[in-house]
Amino acid sequence: MNDAMLEAMFDKFGKVFQPNEILFCEYEPGNDFFLIKEGKVKITKTVGSSVKTLDVLESGDILGEMAILEEQPRSATAIAVTEVKALNFNRANFEMLMTKNPALAMKLLNIFSIRIYDAKRRLMILLMDDILGKVADVFLMLHEKNSNSDNFHEVILNTTVEDVANWCAQPVGEVQKVLNQYVKNGKIDLYSDKIIIHNINDFQRIVNQKRKPN
Repeated sequence: MNDAMLEAMFDKFGKVFQPNEILFCEYEPGNDFFLIKEGKVKITKTVGSSVKTLDVLESGDILGEMAILEEQPRSATAIAVTEVKALNFNRANFEMLMTKNPALAMKLLNIFSIRIYDAKRRLMILLMDDILGKVADVFLMLHEKNSNSDNFHEVILNTTVEDVANWCAQPVGEVQKVLNQYVKNGKIDLYSDKIIIHNINDFQRIVNQKRKPN
């Protein structure tokens, strides 16, 4: 969905959220979803007695879409990190868009399919018990999302330690220890804004060893 289309729709479906404002809360009923036009939104989930950050979404991402596809409570909380401008669709206007704007409907359905795949992929990471496996699987996930080739040698991931920790839902300090060990073993080079992986296939082997069989 291009910027011109988003701009044209914002007057009708747009909402603005200030930093730290909640878009929706975990466990509450929901009948709408959001498409982010500008800004960042943090997705958090209660795990035991603590709150984990699952993801940080940006322009072009959607959130809360399962409220349209399934009549179930919210599975997570969404909080604006920066000022957020988003398109807000409920079940009624979504069905109208589906019937009256087939091109837009196809774009939204494509976004849905990508988001559902991403959610399942991240769940695979969260279900792993071993933090070494979690970090390795984050590397594989990012490579799958960003790679245009079958290169299994050097890979550059434009990500940070904090990003990896968010995807793992693990403390930054613990993820830093894992990354430091990978540096020491010569598997990666670690920078403030990127991680260079010398052989991504090494991490595929780690994941294969750590992931429990179905």
